[in-house]
Amino acid sequence: MARGDGMLNHDLLPDEKGPQDECGVFGVWAPGEEVAKLAYYGLYAIQHRGQESAGIATSDGQRINVYKDMGLVSQVFDENTLNALTGHLALGHCRYSTTGASHWANAQPTLGATHDGTVALAHNGNLINTAELMEMVQAEQGDQMRGEIAQGNTTDTALVTALLRGREGETLEDTAMGLLPKLRGAFSFVFMTESTLYAARDPQGVRPLVLGRLDRGWVVASEQPALATVGASFIREIEPGELIAIDENGVRSRRFAEAKRAGCVFEYVYLARPDASINGRSVYESRVEMGRQLARENDAEADIVIPVPESGTPAAIGYAEESGIPFAHGFVKNAYVGRTFIQPSQTLRQLGIKLKLNALEPIIKGKRVIVVDDSIVRGNTQRAIVRMLREAGAAAIHVKISSPPIKWPCFYGIDFASRAELIANGATIEEITQSVGADSLAYISEDGMIGATEQPRERLCTACFTGDYPIPLPTSDRLGKNLLERSNGNPATEPEGGCDPGPDAEFESTLTDADRSATNA
Repeated sequence: MARGDGMLNHDLLPDEKGPQDECGVFGVWAPGEEVAKLAYYGLYAIQHRGQESAGIATSDGQRINVYKDMGLVSQVFDENTLNALTGHLALGHCRYSTTGASHWANAQPTLGATHDGTVALAHNGNLINTAELMEMVQAEQGDQMRGEIAQGNTTDTALVTALLRGREGETLEDTAMGLLPKLRGAFSFVFMTESTLYAARDPQGVRPLVLGRLDRGWVVASEQPALATVGASFIREIEPGELIAIDENGVRSRRFAEAKRAGCVFEYVYLARPDASINGRSVYESRVEMGRQLARENDAEADIVIPVPESGTPAAIGYAEESGIPFAHGFVKNAYVGRTFIQPSQTLRQLGIKLKLNALEPIIKGKRVIVVDDSIVRGNTQRAIVRMLREAGAAAIHVKISSPPIKWPCFYGIDFASRAELIANGATIEEITQSVGADSLAYISEDGMIGATEQPRERLCTACFTGDYPIPLPTSDRLGKNLLERSNGNPATEPEGGCDPGPDAEFESTLTDADRSATNA
């Protein structure tokens, strides 16, 4: 069987990585259930949050077993592998690389020794005090590194796992209560010992984390759809600054920090599944309302409104509702292309092979088209979209974006481009319009986007739009995705960023060389 090679379909063109989604985490405590298979299906439901590697750890109360590999969840696991992962509690992870490069040694869950057993850990988010944590590990371990760090793991998750070793006579729970307040950045953790499942969320609640109930157990997951997939009912969100523990005595909660909410607004715009709910607000309804507000702020004469599938669909529906312009599906998306192992040659790339998306000429030809997308990062994806619509005979193309211009990188879990590569830096809207080849371009206002989430502005992180980082950043020499590779003397070749694939990631395979040139307008 072909194994995953850790390459997303957009990585066929490695110089054109778009922003990447965060990772997905899942945990289950359910005696008598097939917990490995529950974890498998839970991860399957949040596969959009990370597609480079996947792993599951299980425990029968005596021993933790871990299986992980590069690739999608469905590629990493088969029936035999899952049947071998027995026990009554499990945790799982699907990864897009945050801190640390994308290779097997950095796949999760991570495994480490404690003074009275073992801990397995899965992490969604990105820590910004990695250098400080490394110094803490070095102070404890000296020059002789142990565990996954000694085996080449260069992630912030491995550092946290090492620090959970704690002191002799101290429980893992007490160690965690002392360690968690020292972490800076975004983290939604699921971790476990041989007998207990834990979950913790950073004080800002940057990334989502939810608790669910099974008939015979409990589930924690990045998003609510994962609960529904495994038949669990939603109980509540894990609170920012909260640590919960689940064992035979049920669920207990401890607070390690005061909540200072700054949830990522981009979860509402793009990252989360549309059927998720964050802080009581439906993601789907937020996106539809963004589309309505976009139409109120930026009208245009057109014959049809079409989305860039799939993330642009709710906003396009809202735009059509508010404007009265008919909604139509102008693109056909190939549902069977999750990745490809065959890299197209330069000649084939010049032909513009369309692995993911094709324009519907009968719908487009001769029409004035409003095309709705969730965001613009480098502009390459929009350039390809406009090109395909021109080739299909569109009479006019008006691009509408349901988020404001992205001008700042994310250090809390989204792998955006560097600031210099973000097209909204150094270019006016008119220049961006010309660059992507559209007849017009309009973004939603910051107030319009925030209003659609129905969240108070002060409880959201809008750093990628405003440059206002709610968790203060360290100096640049102590920050970056490849910080630990640099400290080991290896060059940092990957962009700084986080763990979630961003909007440009999905359609990199549709780009030609001309789409990457801002002068082709």
